[in-house]
Amino acid sequence: MSPTSETAHGGRRLVIVESPAKAKTIKGYLGPGYVVEASVGHIRDLPSGAAEVPEKYTGEVRRLGVDVEHDFQPIYVVNADKKAQVKKLKDLLAESDELFLATDEDREGEAIAWHLQEVLKPKVPVHRMVFHEITKDAIQAAVANPRELNKRMVDAQETRRILDRLYGYEVSPVLWKKVMRGLSAGRVQSVATRLVVERERERIAFRSAEYWDLTGTFSTGRAGDPSDPSSLTARLAAVDGKRVAQGRDFGADGRLKSETVLHLDEEKARALAASLADTRFTVRSVESKPYRRSPYAPFRTTTLQQEASRKLGFGAKATMQVAQKLYENGFITYMRTDSTVLSDTAVAAARAQVTQLYGADYLPEKPRVYAGKVKNAQEAHEAIRPSGDRFRTPAETGLTGDQFKLYELIWKRTVASQMKDATGNSVTVKIGGTSADGRDAEFSASGKTITFHGFMKAYVEGADDPNAELDDRERRLPQVAEGDALAAEEITADGHATKPPARYTEATLVKELEEREIGRPSTYASIIGTILDRGYVFKKGTALVPSFLSFAVVNLLEKHFGRLVDYDFTARMEDDLDRIARGEAQSVPWLKRFYFGEGEGATGGAADAGNGDGDHLGGLKELVTDLGAIDAREISSFPVGNDIVLRVGRYGPYVERGEKDQEGHQRADVPDDLAPDELTVEYAEELLAKPSGDFELGTDPVSGHQIVAKAGRYGPYVTEILPDDVPKTGKNAVKPRTASLFKTMSLDTVTLEDALRLMSLPRVVGADAEGVEITAQNGRYGPYLKKGTDSRSLTSEDQLFTITLEEALAIYAQPKQRGRAAAKPPLKELGTDPVSEKPVVVKDGRFGPYVTDGETNATLRTGDSVETITPERGYELLAEKRAKAPAKKTAKKAPAKKTAAKKTAAKKTTTAKKTAAKKTTTAKKTTAAAKKTAAAKPE
Repeated sequence: MSPTSETAHGGRRLVIVESPAKAKTIKGYLGPGYVVEASVGHIRDLPSGAAEVPEKYTGEVRRLGVDVEHDFQPIYVVNADKKAQVKKLKDLLAESDELFLATDEDREGEAIAWHLQEVLKPKVPVHRMVFHEITKDAIQAAVANPRELNKRMVDAQETRRILDRLYGYEVSPVLWKKVMRGLSAGRVQSVATRLVVERERERIAFRSAEYWDLTGTFSTGRAGDPSDPSSLTARLAAVDGKRVAQGRDFGADGRLKSETVLHLDEEKARALAASLADTRFTVRSVESKPYRRSPYAPFRTTTLQQEASRKLGFGAKATMQVAQKLYENGFITYMRTDSTVLSDTAVAAARAQVTQLYGADYLPEKPRVYAGKVKNAQEAHEAIRPSGDRFRTPAETGLTGDQFKLYELIWKRTVASQMKDATGNSVTVKIGGTSADGRDAEFSASGKTITFHGFMKAYVEGADDPNAELDDRERRLPQVAEGDALAAEEITADGHATKPPARYTEATLVKELEEREIGRPSTYASIIGTILDRGYVFKKGTALVPSFLSFAVVNLLEKHFGRLVDYDFTARMEDDLDRIARGEAQSVPWLKRFYFGEGEGATGGAADAGNGDGDHLGGLKELVTDLGAIDAREISSFPVGNDIVLRVGRYGPYVERGEKDQEGHQRADVPDDLAPDELTVEYAEELLAKPSGDFELGTDPVSGHQIVAKAGRYGPYVTEILPDDVPKTGKNAVKPRTASLFKTMSLDTVTLEDALRLMSLPRVVGADAEGVEITAQNGRYGPYLKKGTDSRSLTSEDQLFTITLEEALAIYAQPKQRGRAAAKPPLKELGTDPVSEKPVVVKDGRFGPYVTDGETNATLRTGDSVETITPERGYELLAEKRAKAPAKKTAKKAPAKKTAAKKTAAKKTTTAKKTAAKKTTTAKKTTAAAKKTAAAKPE
């Protein structure tokens, strides 16, 4: 008997999903016999610190959370912020007759379901309920056809989790000791960082080459019309049979790759153009070919991220956040998928809309089938598409903002995937003539006409290169035949310069990782988020720029842990993890080879990839044991030129010439948002010529801490340097004393005495008659007094140290000045936001410049500036901020209480207040626990 039919005879069924939003949607599709509750993500995980490990475990187990000596047994603990939810689930389960584990269908979802079963220990029948869209039919079908937990998927996910823990917890401390505290390493994040750093190295090494060619405008001599132009533009292709050099013919060193091409400089190009001024040209050849373009496959996770970046300006993380909301509310299928397959139901729905919206002429005879291209794809999933057996058009959804935009993108792509090919013709015309000095010149022009647009009526894919032509772009040429005479209306010489390889964007980095088969597509958004959050990468516009810190980290990993950041080795690890998922390999032997170096190595005999120890394949444990060979100064130093060296120090990057204790030593801080390829010798000299932004002032005689003055984002300040053994994060974290310089002070004149006085603030002035303390404080907007929540401005900074209690009380005796200053004009106007359709401007706020459309505000990030921010970058920041914003709830107005019920209402109010106070206390504890869990981790 199926679970559905049992329900009809009574009983209570508990259905557990991951998110409250998903629970709310599914609840509406099930009958009264079902209770739907959320686990709110993972309920347990490996411990985040030794304090969370049960007392019975000692030694390395407490540090790693994994017992490497006993078959890598993981130590799982219920997350502190999930204990209340686990209790709630247990209470609900105690009142239920059956349990349905309805977490996501992928490996991570399977692992969450297993953890729920392990923690809840159900004594009632347990069913694994899976679906890839949240519609009434899909949910009811999932309830009626449950399956068992897939232990192989669970084992594979657990192996990944253990592997990532060992990698992060063993390698990250090396970075703490040799580069900087608080850094992290990860199996995929470190490789992704290396990709970005290597691209920047290519840009630094790049040498531009200049080359010239000719552009000719040729006329047929007849009147033209849109279908048959009277002229065409062609580019010089060859001179005396020798091909003219283009950008692709030059290497990164600025030299020609081959001498078989003709390199024209400005002088030669202009001379050739002049000698062709009176030349008679003829058509030498016309080559025409049929043009055909097939539709793009439906979206999978990575292609959706790439296209949302190109067309909507969304980052990978923002795309997944919006897609998650669409999925949970029943608008699209599951958004973490490697598959491009559409179900028969989806194909029928798409074909029906093609006929309805575009006509039968656009519908192919047979449905299109898209084979998966991703290695080790989880083919049980469908592509990302609109949900249901009838697709809602974007206008029918009622969606707005970012959700509307992303749904429209998915809907268009899905419908277009079942339309006919676009067809037309492509043509190449060769035009030749002899110059006045007897040289043969041949020009070439290419054209494309689309006679039937097919799927392009619905959708055209974007391009990563903003200058690239899209597929639906036509270039019409005149109808000419071989031997036709053409007149040269104009021939001009054009100069060009080769460009360095473009930096990665989120879209192109996702594409690169997928093509190299590194990591899982479902994790790319979080990986990019991690390297941005860790400060390894920052954004300039949409480009991902590596920080100097990432150069030091990658330098260390390449030289001493080469195999761990080798692209092929990482891809082979992914293959092995998928073999474990398929049951073709065992988890424990594989982990032993990876960690201890037993047998032939972690990937079953894969060749070592440059870890610095010859042919010996040592395990991870051996690699992190011998740290004596790592020279911390050497791996963080990079020559710039003119005896200047860039170094990455504890307080950030700086340039230096000479040794610290030698005469003539120079040092200067490097701006945090400077792209590495912009640190030229000339700029380094400029920095050294300026006063340094980081000054050592001396030692505090009381604490013994070193006091320094620094240039910060919000102005110069002084701070103390805490010893390494002082905890910087966690429950017992100690924050260094910090104070902004007065406006009358500067970095090159501030003294140790000044710094100690500044850091003594706030100063207690005294207390008023009621015992409320009054303090003198220095803020971003100047000096002020504070008494409780009442603040009063002071007229000068000196008053902070001289004002008496009597003077302070006199100020508070005066009425507080109120009134708002006139609104400041915007710093920059960016245009109209494509989502809100409102004007976007850059404003100066309390915490620095930000972009706003009047509804959403987003602070500029590291690498952004008022001067360089583009409209597209502004729209992207707003889109990311909207994606993070919680859904707005409509407040319900409480009904008016009747007079006769005053006494009862009073009792209820008292009870409600107690309950609210209890909830507030619980919420505070939960928030504190969440913050602790979210603190910087090595993984």
